Amino acid sequence: MVSARYLRARRKEGFISVIAGFSFIGIMLGVATLIVVLSVMNGFRKELLSKIIGVNGHAFVTPIDRPLTDYAEVAARLAKVPGVTLALPIVEGQAFASSTATSGGGGVLVRGVREADIRKIPFIANNIRQGSLDNFEAEKGVAIGSRLAEQLALQAGDKITIISPNGASTPFGVAPRVKAYPVAAVFEIGMSEYDAALVFMPLDEAQAYFNRDGDVNAIEIYVDDPDRMDRYRPLIEAAIGRPGVVSDWRQRNRSYFSALEVERNVMFLILTLIVLVATLNIVSGLIMLVQDKSQDIAVLRTMGATRGSVMRIFLVTGAAIGVVGTLAGFVLGIVVCWRIQAIQEFVSWVTGTRLWDPTIRFLTQIPAEMNPSEVATIVLMALVLSLLATLYPSWKAAKTDPVEALRYG
Repeated sequence: MVSARYLRARRKEGFISVIAGFSFIGIMLGVATLIVVLSVMNGFRKELLSKIIGVNGHAFVTPIDRPLTDYAEVAARLAKVPGVTLALPIVEGQAFASSTATSGGGGVLVRGVREADIRKIPFIANNIRQGSLDNFEAEKGVAIGSRLAEQLALQAGDKITIISPNGASTPFGVAPRVKAYPVAAVFEIGMSEYDAALVFMPLDEAQAYFNRDGDVNAIEIYVDDPDRMDRYRPLIEAAIGRPGVVSDWRQRNRSYFSALEVERNVMFLILTLIVLVATLNIVSGLIMLVQDKSQDIAVLRTMGATRGSVMRIFLVTGAAIGVVGTLAGFVLGIVVCWRIQAIQEFVSWVTGTRLWDPTIRFLTQIPAEMNPSEVATIVLMALVLSLLATLYPSWKAAKTDPVEALRYG
């Protein structure tokens, strides 16, 4: 009761009430910001991880001593490994793509795959926006990303011209290879870097286009749990049946995901300072309150209140600010994460600007993935800091000498 009374300051104690209010707002915003930022970074990692390894595969087998001409047999053996969901041979090559509808063009990554295999890649087969993968091999068509189709003003059924500098050998040197292919399908993965640069071509056509003599660059492997690659790797190496090198998604993207993890940890430390500053406001506010209430403390002591009772009064006063602020920040953070896309669209509408450009930030929308253990850690950290901030002012209040306070108050 006394603690609640001290939180409702009278006019002459208004400044103390203002400090308490700012402490409450600071803790609330700090907790909410921590929850939102870490959830967005978790969402980024999950989306990027799922799309990068969902398109590029979880492991790759490349040959060592001789070309991979027996790719069909090797892929069949790898597909039987427990945990492997798909093993597909691929031919990869860089090329330049253009169309008659526009004067420009751009570099693309051409990937040759079998029709049966491309139908099993969920990020491609389940995201067809135009056309279809029917008769992908028979019609010798290609599947291109939606952003590439926009850049070249292409639709399903149009023709795309693909140019490679490594063409046929002539007495005058190597001539560029130029060939037009019908666009069989347009897909949209949702990651602008891939949607603007990937072109899928029938495997036999890609072998002929890139002068592959019946071999492939590598065999791409998909597993049911990418985070358990250490378990699958020995089984994959044993199933190859010929000299080859196995590399997984962690090796190929190590620097990228390590940078994300470092950035996430640094952001956590930086944003924790917001909560720390808010708790320091609790310290200053309580110290001022103790000074202002020294006579009240003296009266309580003379009436029989123990030092522990006085200490508990100010502990509850400061803890109330921290607990309520933490709970308010927890609720605010969850609401923002839940409606983050709607908030982004509203701010874009109000400001008349495009806050989220997928061509720059790779993903088409802001992802947010709340981790219950992280949210619990943030809430617990804020509560502990708030309680620690009340210890010194409460101890100082309990040490107040009632005789001196009444004499000089």
